[in-house]
Amino acid sequence: MITAPELSAIEGIRHGFFDRRGGVSEGIYASSNVGLGSRDNRDHVLENRRRTAESLGIPVDHLLTLYQVHSADVVTVTKAGDASGKKADAMVTNQPGLALCALSADCAPVLFADGHAGVVGSAHAGWGGAFRGVLEATVTAMEALGAKREAITAVIGPCIAQKSYEVGPEFLERFVEADTRNDRFFVPSDRENHVRFDLPGYGLARLKAAGIQRCSWTGQDTCGEAESFFSYRRSVLQGEPDYGRQVSGIRLVSPGD
Repeated sequence: MITAPELSAIEGIRHGFFDRRGGVSEGIYASSNVGLGSRDNRDHVLENRRRTAESLGIPVDHLLTLYQVHSADVVTVTKAGDASGKKADAMVTNQPGLALCALSADCAPVLFADGHAGVVGSAHAGWGGAFRGVLEATVTAMEALGAKREAITAVIGPCIAQKSYEVGPEFLERFVEADTRNDRFFVPSDRENHVRFDLPGYGLARLKAAGIQRCSWTGQDTCGEAESFFSYRRSVLQGEPDYGRQVSGIRLVSPGD
């Protein structure tokens, strides 16, 4: 499990960016695959989720995940059942004991906290969700619970890094048509007419433009670090039939917890 110093310094929260190690899954899912949408043995996935919940100090039914669809939709959670079956890509809460989690396998998991207001959030931000505004929407939903954007800390967890993220010309065109300044997130690739996209850099720029000045990236490349992380892109390049998902989560801590 990876923790971010910026979040660890905030009293009243627990968080973790979990990698693929420490679970019971086998084969291409080894070992801590928590993705119920994968074709892994369901009992293995449930045990991996139980271990993750235990690491965060909560019962497994308080480890909350969404049906992620690369949207900008945010769910405000007040009890454990609020996230069940919801199609969205971010959650916020001001209730202790609920771990708001993002599943990922190259997309960027982003954890948010305003410790003074007692509000946390999590977002699944692949290029589609980030492009559509999921990060800004998460901040707005946190503000509705009393957070102040100038007091929010946001950390992007392990995700695909620019060196591993080659895309075609139509991808670049989509971003530049939306904002010509987006060309700064692309560098030439070795392949003709292809470029490499900086997903974490793009996410950080969106956060800063939204007024979140305390934001950072943990720095790990999911595609390039096979021993530590699942990666959708790597699975495609290697011709694997499926891939696992790691999880990142954050929760408020009750007094005496």
